[in-house]
Amino acid sequence: QVQLVESGGGLAHTGGSLRLSCAASESIFSINAMGWYRRAPGKQREMVARITSTGSTYYANSVKGRFTISRDNAKNTASLQMNSLKPEDTAVYYCNAERLGTGYWGQGTQVTVSS
Repeated sequence: QVQLVESGGGLAHTGGSLRLSCAASESIFSINAMGWYRRAPGKQREMVARITSTGSTYYANSVKGRFTISRDNAKNTASLQMNSLKPEDTAVYYCNAERLGTGYWGQGTQVTVSS
């Protein structure tokens, strides 16, 4: 079972930046895709960004051009660089890993963007 631990959340002002990191408990070479999801208050969880084992990336329309996902297979980590933050980016952000049809989740990290 893959364990994921997120870090890097916190408080930012509108237009600011934050970088989230996700550390996996084992090699991510065997992980098909890693992603970041978020759940805002009163809303369903949504995909923010996803990166496959081949490096293909996918983004929600709301974050395209502002967020960048990356993965470091040597360090077993995935990161989400968030720039030009908006108040609507406020949510709990979750790291996700997919392996052989099974999804694994981190505990989540709070991101709050003040106006």
